[in-house]
Amino acid sequence: MDSLNLIPPNVTPVMAKNITVRDNPGDDGGSIQIQWDISVDDYDGGKVTAYRVMRSMEMDGEYTIVGDAPAGNNSFTDNATEDGLEYYYKIAAINELKKDGTVLWSVMSESDPVGPVKSSPQWFDMQRINVFIGTVFVCGAIFFFIHKAKEGGDLYVRKIAGLESVDEAVGRATEMGRKILFVPGINDMDNVQTIAGVNILGRVAQLAAEYETEIEVPVSRSLVMVTAREIVKESYSKAGRPDSFKEDQVHYLTDDQFGYAAAIDGIIVRDKPATIFYMGAFFAESLIMAETGNSIGAIQIAGTGQPSQLPFFVASCDYTLIGEELFAASAYLSRDPRLLGSVKGQDAAKAAILISILIGAILETFNIFQFSNLFKVIGE
Repeated sequence: MDSLNLIPPNVTPVMAKNITVRDNPGDDGGSIQIQWDISVDDYDGGKVTAYRVMRSMEMDGEYTIVGDAPAGNNSFTDNATEDGLEYYYKIAAINELKKDGTVLWSVMSESDPVGPVKSSPQWFDMQRINVFIGTVFVCGAIFFFIHKAKEGGDLYVRKIAGLESVDEAVGRATEMGRKILFVPGINDMDNVQTIAGVNILGRVAQLAAEYETEIEVPVSRSLVMVTAREIVKESYSKAGRPDSFKEDQVHYLTDDQFGYAAAIDGIIVRDKPATIFYMGAFFAESLIMAETGNSIGAIQIAGTGQPSQLPFFVASCDYTLIGEELFAASAYLSRDPRLLGSVKGQDAAKAAILISILIGAILETFNIFQFSNLFKVIGE
């Protein structure tokens, strides 16, 4: 049968109307939004099966197909434009019949061309203004508390038992004439827990230098070794004892997880350090090392952000820094205004979030106001 005979009469749909084109707002360029009023033939069982978006760089030029939007849709985003160039668009309401993936017949009605329109990048995405406001608030709080700390303002930070005992632990090692062992975890310097751990190392090493107590730092990563060595060296200089520093105080053992744990256990059993610090990222090896340290009667202070390892440290160590206590330790020990201000600013932001959650829960529960809408990206 001739394919032309497969086209029933009067199947051409009415064209889409009121077509508008504009640069896609709040993006980095390269896209244009097209919107239209759907055809009067676009309804369930109607003549429209899709809308075809066509584009040209001249109003009367040749139009190429950009893409299709399913029936019922009234918008399309062209993500293949070049910034600064003018484009014209047409929308075709299509009615076609397919069988087994083959188009048996297809008819369409094209709209008049609209344009010109150009795509361009924007500095700000106004749909994310709520994110901007939140960022300004958090940064403002941090800068405010840093300024307050620099002016000598009293910023309250609750006492953390594990950090309060650092001086006592170092003093005990001095009295017993035995070394301090500092274990900075098994991850590299790209882990924030390792960074927090070596920050604490600086304070411990300075106290050890002041008390003329030996400190040993075995590591499992070469980059951690280099970083820790520089921190310990600087701490000895701050304590006025740069000549007492020896590079082999910070030394590399192995990258292997349980090989490292076995080496640490060997050091603990042979040298019997009076004080052991575990500060950083730990995994299955945590209990192996902490139990060995506990067996020789050493004071042990641990800190990690790994929730699965905290129970083992709590059970076998004298003091344990839990989660954020580890990250706040450097500010707590150094009392540096910048660090203290940062901690207080972040605490203020967290308090604001908690208050917002409480207020939002009340407003949403009693259907007073859709508070959650304030935290959505506008337009999504």
